[in-house]
Amino acid sequence: MTTSSSERGVGLGMPELPPPAYPDDVRARLETDAREVIARYPDSRSALLPLLHLVQAEDGYVTRTGMKFCADVLELTTAEVTAVATFYSMYRRRPSGDYQVGVCTNTLCAVMGGDAIFETLQEHLGVGNGETTGDGKVTLEHIECNAACDYAPVVMVNWEFFDNQTPAGAIRLVDDLRAGQPVEPTRGARLCTFKETARILAGFPDERPGAVEEGGSAGHASLVGLRLARGETQPARVVHPRDAAPPEEDTVHEPSPTERLSSHDPVETSASDPAHPSPATARDRGAPPRTPDPSGPTAEEGE
Repeated sequence: MTTSSSERGVGLGMPELPPPAYPDDVRARLETDAREVIARYPDSRSALLPLLHLVQAEDGYVTRTGMKFCADVLELTTAEVTAVATFYSMYRRRPSGDYQVGVCTNTLCAVMGGDAIFETLQEHLGVGNGETTGDGKVTLEHIECNAACDYAPVVMVNWEFFDNQTPAGAIRLVDDLRAGQPVEPTRGARLCTFKETARILAGFPDERPGAVEEGGSAGHASLVGLRLARGETQPARVVHPRDAAPPEEDTVHEPSPTERLSSHDPVETSASDPAHPSPATARDRGAPPRTPDPSGPTAEEGE
């Protein structure tokens, strides 16, 4: 007995129609910008990544019209452009908010409270992963490692860092974003919208007064290893238990202007948030010290 295509769940509808073209004035403006981008590369197809950011800056996400535009100006097929646009998570495939709020849920951030932050924001905003609030302001998503493990747990807004976050601090952050309040990241320039960020990633200058000067570098903790590798020495620093106050003579690192503290919960971390203790902290506080095996690990024969 055979089954029909409809019974097998196979659609035989008409193929998708070609995407609509940009209006003439928009296309002319984008073509001018595209020529500037393409001129930076010896091979025009190498400009595909920044051109995808360019059309994302126009539409807020990579539309079929935007991909068709990229294919036309680079003399590629739409299949080649689609393959790249769907490979990288930085290119959005559907409408999203003015602020992309990403919560790192990779190993260290998750242990330090990233999972709790993400769950709290989902409940507070009433959205799931990859969804946008009804006012179009915030898109929430969980993201992979952002190479800021020494400031875990980390939240990023339009790729700017908000370090050492807690659930309460993350709620204040998204509330300020939705209310239009000024928000200052831990490192880097003040926030701009996702469309403005996409244009900067396309390689065009940030034209906001003073924004370039505000661009910071890696924080103190991130640069310690580099300084040690260069042979630079620094005073020894004793790390005290979390619940014990350090002696008054201990030196405390004062942040420079390029590593200023975030305006949103810059000091407390999830490990110090009683409502959301990290698993590691809860375990360490209640567990007795482990006694090492005096005989050490057993080596395999021949090692």
